[in-house]
Amino acid sequence: MRWLVGWSSIAASFGTAGRVGPGGRPRSARDPEPGYAYGPGHAYGPDGPVTGGIADAAHADDPAGRDAERTVVPVGAQLLWGDPDPLWAVGDWRPDEIRTLTADPADPFTRIAVLGCCGATDADLRRALTAARGGALRHLTQWSGSYTAVVQAGRRITVVGDLAGARPVFYTPWAGGTAYATAALPLADLIEAQLDIGHLAALLACPDSPEALGDGTPYEGVRRIPPGHALILREGSREITGYEPVASLAVAAPEADAERAVEGVREALVDAVRARLTAPRHAPETQPYDPGPVPGMGPAERRAARGLPAPVPGVGADLSGGSASATLALLAAGLPGAPGALLGRTGERLLAVTFNDLATPSGREAELERARAIAADPRLRHVVVAAAEEALPYADLDGPLTDEPGPSLVHASRERRRLAAGSADHFVGHGARQVLDAHPARLADLLMDRRRRHLLRPVAALARSAPAAGESLTVPFSVYAAARRLARTPYRTGMEAAAARLRGGDVRPAGPGGPVDASLAALTWSRPGPAAGWLTGEALAEVSIRLATAAGRPPLSLRPGECRARAALTRHAADHRVFEQAVEVRSQRLHAPFLDNQVVRAARALPDPLRVQPGARAAILRSVLSSAGVRELPPGWGAPAHVPNETATRLGLRAALGVLLSLFTAPLLADAGLIEARVVRQALLDAAEGRPVPLDGLAELVSMELWLGRLLSRRGTCWTGTTTPRRRAVPNGVPQPRAALS
Repeated sequence: MRWLVGWSSIAASFGTAGRVGPGGRPRSARDPEPGYAYGPGHAYGPDGPVTGGIADAAHADDPAGRDAERTVVPVGAQLLWGDPDPLWAVGDWRPDEIRTLTADPADPFTRIAVLGCCGATDADLRRALTAARGGALRHLTQWSGSYTAVVQAGRRITVVGDLAGARPVFYTPWAGGTAYATAALPLADLIEAQLDIGHLAALLACPDSPEALGDGTPYEGVRRIPPGHALILREGSREITGYEPVASLAVAAPEADAERAVEGVREALVDAVRARLTAPRHAPETQPYDPGPVPGMGPAERRAARGLPAPVPGVGADLSGGSASATLALLAAGLPGAPGALLGRTGERLLAVTFNDLATPSGREAELERARAIAADPRLRHVVVAAAEEALPYADLDGPLTDEPGPSLVHASRERRRLAAGSADHFVGHGARQVLDAHPARLADLLMDRRRRHLLRPVAALARSAPAAGESLTVPFSVYAAARRLARTPYRTGMEAAAARLRGGDVRPAGPGGPVDASLAALTWSRPGPAAGWLTGEALAEVSIRLATAAGRPPLSLRPGECRARAALTRHAADHRVFEQAVEVRSQRLHAPFLDNQVVRAARALPDPLRVQPGARAAILRSVLSSAGVRELPPGWGAPAHVPNETATRLGLRAALGVLLSLFTAPLLADAGLIEARVVRQALLDAAEGRPVPLDGLAELVSMELWLGRLLSRRGTCWTGTTTPRRRAVPNGVPQPRAALS
């Protein structure tokens, strides 16, 4: 896991870097530049060790901070700049992924740090630094790629988050100021935070409702900056401000030209892919040499003992047969340059990886055939990763500790097997549906704008998808009535109704219906998640209080379609971040261009009448490929992607039933008062036997239980140089639930 961390305090100087001059006075520009050497928790100046660093200091005037000779430093950190507001990069960052720049050598404390894949030149960074110093933060988010920008202007620190939420920023009060990071766990370790049980309950009860989650995290005292916002610190004080223009809440925005909007998406997506192709190539670390046969071990056992193979050098992409992954693969293979080039070598093709599930082969034949047809392009080198029972969901529940819980933990082993066959830089199509497709609630926005005629085609498509002929006649009326009801329901009324629904225990999921049922369920301001039915009444009541409190706060948008679409994108981006950490293959970088700032911003300019039309995403991506010279696509390209394979999930549950039942014999979720163990065990038995059970909800419960177990069993910490031998989050275990009021 890679992250950056820093802090800002009202203190004049820290002991972490070199802004302390001779004699302990603040260093001035006339002082000679000291040659500092940074050890584990120590800083050295021309007069020896610099003291006065903050070690276990809860406040700036804490004696522990004044008298300490050690300084709190992240484990394995690389110092980017020092006192009085230090910044570190932690983890296996590549050299080209960390860029620092100073606007003027005479002013070393006006500088910018950009971490990640960024397509900006040094001149772009200097211009943005000048603009950000004057308060224009949007300039820091307009480059292609996925990155985090930190700007220091004197004692003012600005940390900018992204629009989707895939690169979040967290903060917490500490040492009389504010500490910030791009991961929540390091900050939780720093303050020894306890679990926020209410936030965990909201993740299970209403995962798609940011109103229930708020700006919290699974750790008490650690907060998250909303997407599209920046954190500004001035000598310890903090401010959170948005950098995107806010549309009028009274009238609709003027309808954008559809052709120009599609052209903007095309340019943004091409630039996003080009930013990855122009970055330096890296050779992954190779696996140890295989000495040959080992008595009692076959080839498969030897490979398993050595671990998964390292990814090959160059650039690769998923090729599942869907439109999103195919677009990225063909773009990366067709843009100028050599995708597989490494150390001057040319002529290598882009590596396209397709996963073939041998355990449940039926249902994906058309997608696999489209993938084979696309892979016939001479610029692609196709690899098919085939696996059977060993790659089913729930097959291997061991894995790394992620920053937060996420449903991808139960599929991590399956996905890691596929990605290990990929390249050092690997494209994935995550986020295309949430960025380009229309959320069903946008039908209500069209009614609010009096654009009823644009509802004809999407409603007709839903009617054709109905399983029964008689039911298809009632679909248009049901969808129109639900959209009309949502358009006429104010935000406050909708959130209060959702809170009342949780208090009443009406959290039954809609069931495994088709597109019609899913669209009708999404036409609401807030709805319970698939795991809500297994939560206790106390947990649901606490989440309902969160929703009722949020009803009194004005939302970013009073238009239900726009509001729900942004919430869905935020949830998916958070899940993608957990996915990246759970399936991480050493020396590999996953790239999701659809979640980049410029792609998200360009997609938001698409007019709603275009978004809601059937096949809009496929038409947009076809236009993107056409501009790159790809005009011949296999039949059926752009068809709706397959739904999650329920058969594979049930097979995996049945194979891992013993492990799952033992996991929920004395679950930590029950200790926290969120579930009853016997109810979840019965649900696991029902799912394994094929009874109708929300499988997505079970995946969320299992993932959160796994995450809690890994968090509490960890022995390490993210910090060193403290007087506490092991400063870590949740030091006292899962807190006991509060007694219910009588």
